[in-house]
Amino acid sequence: MAEEKKKINVGLVMPIALIDGCGPEHWLEVKSIISDALANHDQYEFEARLVSESDSSGLIHKRIVQGLYNSDLVICDVSCKNPNVMFELGMRLAFDKPTIIIKDDKTNYTFDAGGIEHLDYPRDLRFSKVVDFKNTLLRKTVATFEDSLKDPNHSPFLKSFGQFKVAKLNETEVMPIELIMGKLNEMQSDFATLKFSQSKIRNTEIHQIPSLRTVPKDDLYYYLENQVNNYLSSFERGIQFNQDELIADIILQLRRDNPDLVSDKSIGSLRSRLKDILNRIVFTA
Repeated sequence: MAEEKKKINVGLVMPIALIDGCGPEHWLEVKSIISDALANHDQYEFEARLVSESDSSGLIHKRIVQGLYNSDLVICDVSCKNPNVMFELGMRLAFDKPTIIIKDDKTNYTFDAGGIEHLDYPRDLRFSKVVDFKNTLLRKTVATFEDSLKDPNHSPFLKSFGQFKVAKLNETEVMPIELIMGKLNEMQSDFATLKFSQSKIRNTEIHQIPSLRTVPKDDLYYYLENQVNNYLSSFERGIQFNQDELIADIILQLRRDNPDLVSDKSIGSLRSRLKDILNRIVFTA
């Protein structure tokens, strides 16, 4: 009987929107390469997902901070030096927990993090070099995680600068009414997903594959608008966000939850529909 693999939660910090000529499709492919690299290890089952992704609803900034803190290991892609990525990397390093930094071969080293080993991959994602990168990333991930297990005082970054008290996140109890409201929000989102799924089942019964062209317009807009409203309702009032990054984040989660809806060919059309919805509900970038 095969021994059960140990599950390891790997948080991903990386760009998701257009930057330096690299669009959302490029970053989705990079994310897929990372996930493939960590798959099929004989001892560990690595579950890699963005630190902003969560099974529960709530303020996106809270999910990011919790993901940065709770992940067993974080892989951070500093390619193109995205400001949000660099900020989140700084938070993870402040927690002094296992972290691996990667970048493409077109990005220079950052002074503050230049002393930390970086794993390079080709920006053009050439197959032969990507294969080498995936093998190196897997070895580095396993070694970094096992080092943190062997040494209870494992310090990948702060120990180089002296003795510091590492920041910690305190857990707080949730009032029953807050828990109920959170569950109601989740139910609203699940209802929208279920309604759209029923539409997909009807199309499948007549041998049609649901896509942006075949899904009834009203159902698609109902589903997308609910997703957008769920995102916006989690933001604090008065905070402004980059519209392109918000759309890219929504598309990433839609692609994870509804791969039939979000194909490579439909991303452009989906992005346009989401932008129309955001503009219609008076979203300010």
